Amino acid sequence: MNLELKGKKALVLGSSTGLGRAIAVSLIAEGAEVCIVSRNSENIARTAKEIGATHFETADLSLKGETTKLIEKVLSKMGHIDILVNNTGGPKKNNFLDVTDEQWQEDFQSLWMSPVEAMRILLPKMKDKNFGRILMITSLAAKEPLPGLTTSNGLRAGLAGLSKSIVNEYASFGITINLLLPGYTDTDRIKSLNLSESKIKEMVPAGRLGHPQELADLATFLASKKGAYINGQSIAVDGGVLRSH
Repeated sequence: MNLELKGKKALVLGSSTGLGRAIAVSLIAEGAEVCIVSRNSENIARTAKEIGATHFETADLSLKGETTKLIEKVLSKMGHIDILVNNTGGPKKNNFLDVTDEQWQEDFQSLWMSPVEAMRILLPKMKDKNFGRILMITSLAAKEPLPGLTTSNGLRAGLAGLSKSIVNEYASFGITINLLLPGYTDTDRIKSLNLSESKIKEMVPAGRLGHPQELADLATFLASKKGAYINGQSIAVDGGVLRSH
């Protein structure tokens, strides 16, 4: 299927490894010009060379104002951004009473203010071009709270409401905003848990871990013109794990 992404310009945050990298690879395969980002300069430079990304930048999105600086720098290089993929790492585990003010602030900046900073700059520019695609890679925690992930459960769920609010303002200008909720996927973070095959089959109705490319290909479809009528949605890619609606 030709997704007609040749000539489109994409910024993929958190993309030196895992899901972010897979999304960048999928977009590049469809002809998009892609800038990838990570906080580790060595890793992101290596990844850019490996996957053929046109641009790469280093940024720590957990710091206030860092995303704003990043967007301005990327715009100076690329001219405009058609596709924004918000993707940040998961917060530290903690039960509610154990979460410090410092962690609340850091996770709020990373999970909430980082996409807000990016969209505040890019939405008016996308509106002028009458085209824009914003994807937020969140977690099953956005729909079904996970034990010991207090900040993730609260902040990621809120992003769904924020997205729908923005959709009400910008959908008529050819802009879509969708959330992708990955389940247990074969990434370095999941590998570190050393889950047995029997445990995976117990947790996942599909009986296996997801492949990063499975989520990435959906993200690329949603980033294309063919995904234009899918807007304001939270889509789980989880092999059937999510039980709620």
